[in-house]
Amino acid sequence: MSNPIESMMYGVSQFFLFPVLLAIAALFVHAFYAAGAFAWQAWQRRSGKVAGFEMLAARRANPAITVLDLEVLAAERLEFARIATRVAPMLGLVATMIPMGPALMALADGNLADVSRSLMVAFSAVILALLAAAISYSVVNVRKRWYATDLAAIEQGTAPAETPAQDMLGHLVSEVPA
Repeated sequence: MSNPIESMMYGVSQFFLFPVLLAIAALFVHAFYAAGAFAWQAWQRRSGKVAGFEMLAARRANPAITVLDLEVLAAERLEFARIATRVAPMLGLVATMIPMGPALMALADGNLADVSRSLMVAFSAVILALLAAAISYSVVNVRKRWYATDLAAIEQGTAPAETPAQDMLGHLVSEVPA
């Protein structure tokens, strides 16, 4: 490195590799947790269980809650997953670029084993980050539609807070209590 600023920037960037890799691993694990929770909720919705209809369950628990409050609740429940869909690819790019410096230095020194090791980290990190983003993105978009459907049913009064709702092929139908 030719000057202290370049050396400092290189050192700082290398310092962030481990935290970025940890964040990608956490987002990857979270994506599979979110996919499992999503599958469970889909099963609950198909079975007509109130727990699968989060907005309807919240309305049932608190009949005084407004549709605006439910919209805020829906946004809060989607917030982390929405952030994950956007941050994971960025972290993947960062985790790809950080090892490129050592890989290029190793290439200049003729050390192909270090080049290979650095590129392996770079490409593995971006793949995991993109998978995490894709899974999270899918979950967020379907849940967003579910919440919108639930909120529309509440707003139109077709799903009263006192009765559980059932989602059959995308249509909300209120059950008559026994």
